Amino acid sequence: MEKTEIMGLISAAVAVRKNSYAPYSAFYVGAALMAEDGTVFTGTNCENASYPAGHCAERAAFAAAVSAGKRRFRAIAVAGGKEDIPDGYCMPCGICRQMMSELCSGDFIIILAKGKSEYKLYTLDEMLPLQFTL
Repeated sequence: MEKTEIMGLISAAVAVRKNSYAPYSAFYVGAALMAEDGTVFTGTNCENASYPAGHCAERAAFAAAVSAGKRRFRAIAVAGGKEDIPDGYCMPCGICRQMMSELCSGDFIIILAKGKSEYKLYTLDEMLPLQFTL
């Protein structure tokens, strides 16, 4: 994956955070997912008073991509934190990791952005080494 693609995904994830609906936690998460053909889909977290009923940014991006007919993916960037700027590395939760394992290969790239220029890269195999599959 090229550096320009990584930076583009990070910028999209950081930018979409402002659209999060997070009245309970004030923790805003943005995700930018790149399909195999280069199309980018974004998602934000959307909380709910019934806490388990909320949606993560990663799953929102995957749902948008799947709704558009995409089934093959290259990478996702995730940026999260309180207030205006991501303040740490926001790791995907277990449900999001499982969704990634359903839709992506082990070399799928997960970019954790601490801001627009500070990030870490992981493969899905690194982040979820013992995947549950049927």
